Amino acid sequence: MTSNIQRRHLLIGASAASALTAMGARPAHADDKILIGYWPIASGLPLYVGLERGIFREAGLNVEGVKFASAQQVAEAMISGRIHGSANGTASAVLGLAEITSPNLFKIICSNPSNRSLVLDEFVVPKDSPVRSIAELAGKKIASGPGIQNVTLAKIILEKNGIANPTVTELPVGQHVPALASGQVDAVYTLEPTGTAGRLKGLSRVLETGVISKYVLGNPDAPWFGGSASVTNAFLKDSPELARRYIAAYGKAVQWVRSSPEESRKHMDGFTAIEEALVREVPLSGFTMYNEFSVSDLGYFQKFFDVFTERKIFSRKLDVKSLLYTA
Repeated sequence: MTSNIQRRHLLIGASAASALTAMGARPAHADDKILIGYWPIASGLPLYVGLERGIFREAGLNVEGVKFASAQQVAEAMISGRIHGSANGTASAVLGLAEITSPNLFKIICSNPSNRSLVLDEFVVPKDSPVRSIAELAGKKIASGPGIQNVTLAKIILEKNGIANPTVTELPVGQHVPALASGQVDAVYTLEPTGTAGRLKGLSRVLETGVISKYVLGNPDAPWFGGSASVTNAFLKDSPELARRYIAAYGKAVQWVRSSPEESRKHMDGFTAIEEALVREVPLSGFTMYNEFSVSDLGYFQKFFDVFTERKIFSRKLDVKSLLYTA
């Protein structure tokens, strides 16, 4: 894929950068406010917890979460210098594409592994759909979340289930359940809390979970590091002490989620599409800090990235290990 095509994928986020300007946000290095981009899915939980439980504030940090409609918009804002980094849930492959477009852009501080036990990725169909397996989606109208990672993975899963040359329509995650309920689409490849929200509203049901681990990584129990929290290298260079404190505080938020999973769920309300009364039903993904990756973890993370190289979405191979933050 040429650099122009890569750039086109990322420039989807130009409107988000403009929105930040309209909000009065200055370039990320201009003051001590730390702006972190996120999009509203369950795996962004450490950021939500850090903000609402005062973990960042207790560390003397002025952190603000900036909501975007897609991971592409987060990446573009990082490239343009409007934010200091991304929250968990920001598509790792989109970050990888941003790194190719703008070399030495970021370092990963935490990733969120999921599989059939740590549920995040799933195919969802209308509640009364007769479809019982992904293979039965041949000829159906299928959608995914926005962005090259979501579309590519949805197509691979469909291909692995015997569906040749699948067509996938991009839709914002918040539109997935309404699109299923209205008959606009027959199935969606999506991320939590979509499946839970649709089920609890009686509008949709989950067809299969952990689909990336099973069909892309070849092992239903393999960790799929589909989303990552990151900080820009510009932030690390311009404000090293501030960045270090932020990363340490983010780690404390991760630890809080691990130690208090049920309590932490309520912080999805206001950040995602699911209301506080329903958050107890949402499955939680895992979280792996930059210094917690095992050799096996890195192998699966690299295998995931290599898929995008093989499909010529990445114009060059990316070494995952080199993208991890080192203290």
